[in-house]
Amino acid sequence: MFILNIANPGYALAFLLLTVCVILLGKEVKRSAIPAILLLLYLAFIVMHIVQMVTLPEEYSYLSGQLSNCITYDFLFILVTYIAYLWIDDIEAKFRNKKSIDNSLDWFWKKV
Repeated sequence: MFILNIANPGYALAFLLLTVCVILLGKEVKRSAIPAILLLLYLAFIVMHIVQMVTLPEEYSYLSGQLSNCITYDFLFILVTYIAYLWIDDIEAKFRNKKSIDNSLDWFWKKV
């Protein structure tokens, strides 16, 4: 059974570097759609890992711990990319003089 082990330190570092590069690219071009694409990718990963966990055959039960670690890392990457999406959406809204999707974190953006 193939598992994309995002909890592996090599994969985690690669995905972290990808996330940072995509966030910086989105900030540079002032487009919130760029981190949104990465957010959708991480959402697809968590759906994939949950489906694998639910449909795990009995002979692969030793992989349940690995899958739960992958789901935890998926949640962390989703959190980071969602906050980055909101941040870049605020930057884009100020740049284009339009209304942001959510202004509830204005107090946080002023400190960043």
